[in-house]
Amino acid sequence: MNSSHPKWFSKAIVYHIFIDRFAGYDGNKNWYKPVFMGGSLKGIISKVNYLSELGINTLWISPFLKTSAYHGYHITDFFQPDPHFGTVDDIRKLLEVFHQKNIRIILDFVPNHCSVRHPYFQAAFNDRNSRYRKWFYFSRWNKKYFTFLHFSELPKFNLDYPEARNYIIDAAIYWLSMGFDGFRLDHVVGPSHDFWKSFYSAIKQVNKEAVLIGEAWLEGIGFSDLKTLGIHRKYLRWFTGIHPQDIQLEYREELDGVLDFYFRHRITEFIAWKENHKRYTDLLQHAMQTHYAKFQPDFYLPTFIDNHDMNRFLFDAGQNKEKLKDALAFQFSLPQPPILYYGTETGLTHPKPVHGDVAFSDLQVRQPMPWHKLNREMINWVKQLIANRKKHS
Repeated sequence: MNSSHPKWFSKAIVYHIFIDRFAGYDGNKNWYKPVFMGGSLKGIISKVNYLSELGINTLWISPFLKTSAYHGYHITDFFQPDPHFGTVDDIRKLLEVFHQKNIRIILDFVPNHCSVRHPYFQAAFNDRNSRYRKWFYFSRWNKKYFTFLHFSELPKFNLDYPEARNYIIDAAIYWLSMGFDGFRLDHVVGPSHDFWKSFYSAIKQVNKEAVLIGEAWLEGIGFSDLKTLGIHRKYLRWFTGIHPQDIQLEYREELDGVLDFYFRHRITEFIAWKENHKRYTDLLQHAMQTHYAKFQPDFYLPTFIDNHDMNRFLFDAGQNKEKLKDALAFQFSLPQPPILYYGTETGLTHPKPVHGDVAFSDLQVRQPMPWHKLNREMINWVKQLIANRKKHS
């Protein structure tokens, strides 16, 4: 058993916030467009009582580092907050206010890649002799370079090059030292396993109670994207089939846990997509028990039914709120930490599906929190669900 896995996370009830669309945004802006709407850290602070009364004890917030995109994942400076989201003082205030309410905060951290506008990439791209050239994966003969999957605006760091590795680790330690309680690590399948061992060791030396939860997800990845990944035996497994569970298993010795995409697939299969879903409860229960048996007991597999990249469960369930309630009840009955994506507690949904091949279709699941028309009955039901879990944990 890995004694470094922080035990506090076993009782975490996580609330996942997409900063630009949660609170403080300009309601007159069109959320169907990939623009900054104005959601901010101050906006989150203003909702501390709402979140505390809901009963959650952990926040996961989307990236707030300097960025070229509203969602925060296109980073141009790993050591500065983006003015759209707030200031360093706002970050300190956020940590102070939520810690006073006994709510921990996990930051969404993006180590694999940066924006093409990042000054280090610009230097490397424009000067073959730049010291930053080795920080990225350039081809020998031209200006082609490895990216996050096939997205040319997101060059991939060479995290096996010591200077680049140290830069990313130092950035993580900088924010951790400010008071964050851990990280949700974006696209962990990108960097090498050797990087993750170094990252884990460095973080734990600073704060052994910091939790490190990875996003180990391969959905929508094509054969040409494999060269950008750090997973084991990727080409062989591509032809034999890569199972979500197998990818999660790769990080058992390198992180404290990974987001449980296997659970998300099963809850959709056995509840959202079934006409008489209550008949399948035993099958769902058995599937999860078999799944958990493959992992050591202290490796975290936090569950979620919604996130910022895929259809909300309510959409997949044909807008059936009873199915949503049953899915949440099942999620909260499991031994792993549950995650609530903002708006799920008020039945937030969307009219069109998210399609990987349709540009900006993910905006469907990133619409503003509807503070003016909250479903109080649903929120109270979720409050009770959280209270019951705390009582029986």
